[in-house]
Amino acid sequence: MPDFTNIDAMQFFDRRPRELALYQDFERKVQDICPDTHIRVQKTQITFENRHGFAFVSLPRRKIKEPTIVVSFGLSYRVDSQRIWVATEPYPNRWTHHVLVSDETQLDDELLGWIKEAAANAAAK
Repeated sequence: MPDFTNIDAMQFFDRRPRELALYQDFERKVQDICPDTHIRVQKTQITFENRHGFAFVSLPRRKIKEPTIVVSFGLSYRVDSQRIWVATEPYPNRWTHHVLVSDETQLDDELLGWIKEAAANAAAK
């Protein structure tokens, strides 16, 4: 497992050590299942991309009691799961799903399966 040295991501989560730890765990797991992933840290989100962006991490805009990150991913269909916080269809057959993650156990096979599928879809575009 690679050491976490992404200074930009550390600055993104400045003064939010719990959210940084969640992000680091997510990044490692995505890198394990999608080793050709490039990570781009922007002002409001961190983008995971191959040919195109397929997963995104941001902070909730609304105050949430416990430390939480938002993991977003795109698929060609709407995922029917209680874990999906918000799902939108900005374009026909392009669904963006947002999942709230406040515990490492939520970075499980189900979520990573959606991420892996989103990565495959992005690579095929």
